[in-house]
Amino acid sequence: MPDEPSGHLVLAFDFGTRRIGVAVGAAMLKNARPLTTISAAANAARFEAIGRLIAEWQPARLVVGLPLALDGSEHDMTARCRRFAQQLHGRFRLPVEFADERLSSTAAEARLRAGGHDLRRNKQAIDAEAAAVILQSYFDRTDHADPAPSH
Repeated sequence: MPDEPSGHLVLAFDFGTRRIGVAVGAAMLKNARPLTTISAAANAARFEAIGRLIAEWQPARLVVGLPLALDGSEHDMTARCRRFAQQLHGRFRLPVEFADERLSSTAAEARLRAGGHDLRRNKQAIDAEAAAVILQSYFDRTDHADPAPSH
């Protein structure tokens, strides 16, 4: 259950075709932590799981990691993530923002290795940790003292 007032919480997603990593953070404290990984293959099941998380955590906004090439250009996965973000907004009527996710998986793997995790046996931990990296970078580059929606 959330330990912060609902108006200050943000859920972040590391969207993938196989799994979606999810992180939660308190906007006023500017901290992010891994929450879970959604492994459902069917779109309906994915959004059902996301709906349960939104009902439980009651976030003020959502953040989706936007995959870009190292040079900043967009590619196929960028378009998929934009569509995912549109679906989130349409279904849950929460503001959805993007955060650059370049190298987030690499950073997540490094964090987990430093913590002694066996990455070969726990791919899901990478996705949730990557979502936390994405959310932390979002907090670091924005001012969210006021959790009022901007979308």
